[in-house]
Amino acid sequence: MASVPPYVVIHDPQTKRPFDIDETMQRIEETVRPYRKAALFELYDQGYKSTFEVLIACMISVRTYDEVTVPTAKKLFAQARSPAQVVRMSIKTIDRLIANCTFHQAKAQNIQTIAGRVVREFGGEVPCKHDVLISFPGVGPKCANLVLGIACGQPFIGVDIHVHRVTNRWGYVQAATPEKTLEQLQKKLPVKYSLEINRLLVPFGKHVCTGLRPKCSTCPVRDMCRQVGVRDPR
Repeated sequence: MASVPPYVVIHDPQTKRPFDIDETMQRIEETVRPYRKAALFELYDQGYKSTFEVLIACMISVRTYDEVTVPTAKKLFAQARSPAQVVRMSIKTIDRLIANCTFHQAKAQNIQTIAGRVVREFGGEVPCKHDVLISFPGVGPKCANLVLGIACGQPFIGVDIHVHRVTNRWGYVQAATPEKTLEQLQKKLPVKYSLEINRLLVPFGKHVCTGLRPKCSTCPVRDMCRQVGVRDPR
């Protein structure tokens, strides 16, 4: 690979190398190593691995910073880690424990409702089934896919704003919404990266390929990235 000086930002598509997803993922793996992992992966590494725990943590994480999600989820799990334990809590108690996350009142209601349904209908264990997960209140495709990927080991892709932004900037997909990005990634992303795309691109999107003024000058894949929509890089 020809070296590119770290201060050079390449915009001309004619000067770009063909995009290689394998090489890209390898480089990003090294780049994000110093950064904190995305919340669900951090919690999983700390032992919160059950399908129920990953699901509840994902619900807490919606519209909430990872720095808030991790301690908030752990505060709830310190009191209850299973559906049977949560269902015995009042909504008021759950709300108090998760009060630092956004939309905590609605989330507390949904968490208690889900716990009750899991106990009644599924013997206290959250099924690793997509249709069941998205039938729960407050659970959308992103959370369902992340739960299936992280807790169940199934090849589902979790697309959040970082995955959506970065893959479109690369020119790897061309989609207007995260939902459309998911559809395109399902067709072309190698299955081995189904979970990795979220694990790697969340910290990469937070610290390198940021929403405003991305750090293109030090990006490890700038020689392949098409920099779609980039106007004011650093």
